[in-house]
Amino acid sequence: MKILFPKNTNTLISVFIIWLFHICGLLGIIYGNREWFIAFTPINLFVSFTLLFTNQVELERKNLLAGLAIFLIGMISEILGVQYGLIFGDYIYLNNLGFKILGVPIMIGINWIMLTYITGSFSNYIFDGNKKAAIVFGAILMVVLDLLIEPVAPEMGFWAFDSIFAPIQNYIGWFTIGLLVQGIFHYSTDKKDTTFSFHLLLVQIVFFTVLNFIAL
Repeated sequence: MKILFPKNTNTLISVFIIWLFHICGLLGIIYGNREWFIAFTPINLFVSFTLLFTNQVELERKNLLAGLAIFLIGMISEILGVQYGLIFGDYIYLNNLGFKILGVPIMIGINWIMLTYITGSFSNYIFDGNKKAAIVFGAILMVVLDLLIEPVAPEMGFWAFDSIFAPIQNYIGWFTIGLLVQGIFHYSTDKKDTTFSFHLLLVQIVFFTVLNFIAL
């Protein structure tokens, strides 16, 4: 698969960094000081986010506005969830994701941008420019990632629902908001990064899958 192989030095270094960070974090959580490594989650997210945007093929005003729109949609939907139990259900954010606005960490808004871009870029690659199919598949991928994260989120100090398991409402909410942000991404970005986005998507799948089965 050509998507696996970086085409330039910048992408190669970026791919190396995210795999290094996630593998070290995974080993640290499993075998080392779990709380110490988990506390670095906001830094890991910020580094991944920064590298994602340094690897974008197209970065114009419309792309920045699209990113801002996705950030605001993510933050507002999460605030509605935390404050009123809307969209995703009744839950609260814990203390390992950094500074919060109305109960929602700023890094969650950034994470919405990152997840949208990596799933959207991969779905665009799979469907070769068929935007409607890519939007739906991208939203499905976002739900899959959430399915992997939900079981370990309370143990990692990310967030916790009132119930033991995340409700069906949460996944319906993820798919619905996912369709909206995927639409923004696909109709605002003509030239999409593939290689780095694919590696960042893959490393997150590996990271949370391993945590589900081994660490927590």
